[in-house]
Amino acid sequence: MSFRLKSQRSLAALGLASAALLTCAGASAQTAASSLDAVQKAGVLRICTPGDYKPFSFHKPDGTFEGIDVDLMASLTASLGVKPEWIKTSWSNLMPDMVAGKCDMAVGGISVTTERQKKAFFSAPYMVNGKTPIARCADVAKYQTVADIDKPTTRVIFNPGGSNERFARANFKQAQMRLNPENLTIFDEILANRADVFVTESAEAITQQKLKPGLCAVNPDKPLQYGEMAYLLPRGDVAFKAYVDQWLHLAKASGDYQRVESQWLK
Repeated sequence: MSFRLKSQRSLAALGLASAALLTCAGASAQTAASSLDAVQKAGVLRICTPGDYKPFSFHKPDGTFEGIDVDLMASLTASLGVKPEWIKTSWSNLMPDMVAGKCDMAVGGISVTTERQKKAFFSAPYMVNGKTPIARCADVAKYQTVADIDKPTTRVIFNPGGSNERFARANFKQAQMRLNPENLTIFDEILANRADVFVTESAEAITQQKLKPGLCAVNPDKPLQYGEMAYLLPRGDVAFKAYVDQWLHLAKASGDYQRVESQWLK
């Protein structure tokens, strides 16, 4: 047998072996454990949320949650035939809790970032929602741009652990910076003239100007930075992400998503 023929047969055998390995790997990936199966088996979807971010998720004094994401999770869990189990977390602990497996997914106005993408999957985005300042209505004209805000006389306030803090620290180098321990009291601090500007997502700025007379969102239709909202999912869980994405697609196609959003934002 010639050397050339032996080589051809060796290559053919190698190709068959590689194909077999790929087939096995594909089958293994398809049968890999997924939250999609675990959630249905347990009958419960564990959902982490900070619960301090209107209109997405708000933890009420009676212990229940309300908001856009809360209503949408009722739809998702119904499609799975399971019940939601809400787990209160904070923005600082959101990713550690997710990575530790304390929840099956996380919601509540979560901005899509590459830093978060390193440790988790995101669902398809469900809302475009850029960074928008909110200030006392009398001062709106003063805070139109990042440059307008970033002055030594401006008192910028922000909450810890999320994209609001990252935006503030990345963009404001001259302004007076103040880290507020929680999100909910920030708006009262501005009203009380103990702070001047908070930069958050446009949906929250619009919601809070309705709830807090005297506060105004600054150009919420022209945000300072583009942003998207999505749901946080376990990294590598392709089956679960595919299910959540398909559910979200159908919710938007049917108009169910738009009806929920309009109840909280219109």
